Amino acid sequence: MSGAGLSGFLLGASLIVAIGAQNAFLLRQGLIGGPVFVLALICALSDALLIAAGVGGFGTLVASSPLLLEAATLFGAAFLFVYGALAFRRTLRPEALKPAGERGGTARQAVLACLAFTFLNPHVYLDTVLLVGSLSAQFRGWGRLAYGAGAALASFVWFFGLGYGARLLAPLFARPVAWRVLDFLIGLVMWAIALTLLHRLAT
Repeated sequence: MSGAGLSGFLLGASLIVAIGAQNAFLLRQGLIGGPVFVLALICALSDALLIAAGVGGFGTLVASSPLLLEAATLFGAAFLFVYGALAFRRTLRPEALKPAGERGGTARQAVLACLAFTFLNPHVYLDTVLLVGSLSAQFRGWGRLAYGAGAALASFVWFFGLGYGARLLAPLFARPVAWRVLDFLIGLVMWAIALTLLHRLAT
């Protein structure tokens, strides 16, 4: 059972450590002093819920519905393009750059954006529901439960570490040029993910 849990933890960690839309958003919120605890909790609990659905067999059901996957892909790509454009715009408008520690927007806006990044991103379903769910089939009973719990634990460790660890970089981001670079990279990440989604849909 411990081996299954470790396998789930390592798989979960490998899927979420790469900088993606959700990670980039949480990183920026940590830098501007956003509601990190709430946002990290939302990300981690959402992952745990989707992992549970995948391990419970929902991954097979979603995979059998091409229409659902296509709709989620198009909607997610459009959302990422818009957010990427906003990130690029921030690099061109110095007055919109927030010094480290200065809040941007309300907590409610941050929570809504976090939910959007979580549930409008098809990668989340592909990774948690489909991939983790399908690979959990190699285990049975308590082993399968431990596998899912290990994957969920990796999400909690990563999101809270990323959100609170971002504050260590606050002195660097006291300089406006650092924000320009970060927002430019965030825009590139968002658009790259969106293009990847559309490319997969076309092939």
